[in-house]
Amino acid sequence: MEQTTFFTLGQRVHSSTDPRRVGTVKFVGNVEGYSGTWVGVDWDNEGDGKHDGSINGVRYLQGRSQNSASFLRPQNLSLGISLLQALKLRYQSQSTEQDEDEMYVLSASNKRVSVQLLGKDKIQDKLSRFEELTSASISYLGVSTPGDPAEISASVPNLKELDLMGNLITDWKDVGTICEQLPHLVALNLSNNLMTQNITGLPLLKAIRVLVLNSTGINWSQVEILEHSLPVIEELHLMGNNISSIKGFDSLRLLNLEDNCLAEWDEILKLSQLKSLEQLYLNKNKLTCIFYPDKNKIQEFLSNHESCEESYFPFQNLRCLLLGSNEINDLASIDSLNTFPKLIDIRFSDNPIADPGRGGLPRFVLIARLAKVEMLNGSEISARERKESEIRYVRLVMSKLLDNPEEINCLHPRFVELKNFYGIEDERPSVGAAGPQKMASGLLSITLKCVASSVGEKLPLTKKLPATTTVGKLKALCESFFKLKSLKLKLFLQEEGSPLPMLLDDEMATLMDMGIGNESTIIVDEES
Repeated sequence: MEQTTFFTLGQRVHSSTDPRRVGTVKFVGNVEGYSGTWVGVDWDNEGDGKHDGSINGVRYLQGRSQNSASFLRPQNLSLGISLLQALKLRYQSQSTEQDEDEMYVLSASNKRVSVQLLGKDKIQDKLSRFEELTSASISYLGVSTPGDPAEISASVPNLKELDLMGNLITDWKDVGTICEQLPHLVALNLSNNLMTQNITGLPLLKAIRVLVLNSTGINWSQVEILEHSLPVIEELHLMGNNISSIKGFDSLRLLNLEDNCLAEWDEILKLSQLKSLEQLYLNKNKLTCIFYPDKNKIQEFLSNHESCEESYFPFQNLRCLLLGSNEINDLASIDSLNTFPKLIDIRFSDNPIADPGRGGLPRFVLIARLAKVEMLNGSEISARERKESEIRYVRLVMSKLLDNPEEINCLHPRFVELKNFYGIEDERPSVGAAGPQKMASGLLSITLKCVASSVGEKLPLTKKLPATTTVGKLKALCESFFKLKSLKLKLFLQEEGSPLPMLLDDEMATLMDMGIGNESTIIVDEES
């Protein structure tokens, strides 16, 4: 029986055979040339549909893309289930023979070997006792309604963490009902639920400290309304919501704004007064530069924000700043990070300024320029790596700009400090009895690893080479060392803590020019 009266425009539904295939009802009615009633759905995953909402030249709905929409019979769609039904489905249903058959690993001969989960019955028994459940994940199960509120509080009274990602919840009142019935709930994940813009009537969520709203369609005006209902919020995750302007929460310790549309650093400065903020995630935005506000900027900020205290100190407790996959391309942005008082964890990967392949800075230069950073691009900086990076950096600058002290002071603010700290003397060319003595004429111990696939595995070689050896000369030496006469070679510098080696593509540059120091490792490969 076609229950068309249950479907309304804007309603969230999922496929009756796959709760992960979620979409929005955009049409209910007749389709020309086909009998009966059809429901037009625009799917969240653009590849789940068959067209853009038009059939035979007639448009019934506007899909988000060319293949995001499709028409289905009402019986092939589900309106969802209640929260408690989902909990029972996830934690109290028994596994079937088919489930057991799907538990296997592949042997070396690519045959299935059945796997038995030891203690499964005990685990299942513990999870099925709802009164003891403190953490629950019911993602992508089609939850569309809280159900009977009293039944929620009676069934899972001790729940502290709830994952509702990818369900059919849209109404903030339903969120309020769930939270009111779970007084101990401190962490709630609503990611990939398309929430309505109306947040009025939301009760005070007294216990929520972590709220995840990634890809929910929320904007910052709604976030500001939410703030009044979240008195103790510490972590707020807002990835993938096309946010371009922001303000802040006084109590936040972590704010996740990844994968949005933030382009101006002045917007980010609105968060600088948050005294509790320790972690700020800004990966995958459109930022082109960053800076730490000077005295004039601070005074301007104070005059425009009367509620801000005179003792305002920008980003005073920020320890972690993730800026990966933006469009930052200037040295001043790198150097400004030294001014943040407590910043020790930075992500700069996939920015032009930090990508050697696009003319950006290699890892050792970033480490040398960032005095206080302990974690760079997700990799810890050891004391040894810092020392070696800073010495390499000083020698690199000396080799290129020794006769331009003004340019050194302007472009390399840490150079003099590091040069004096390590006691590195100026090494100028001079003429003695033995003839011209070149700068840094000492030998470097370099480990060469040949990974060229066409010649098979070869043992690494450690060679003493002059710092003035060019990349082109080193290639010729490697041909001789590894007997690679017929191959065209590529050389890479393998740096500690860096996920990818750095290509040495300037054949006229010397080891010293590239900042390659003692005990470095160079990978020898062949052109593909």
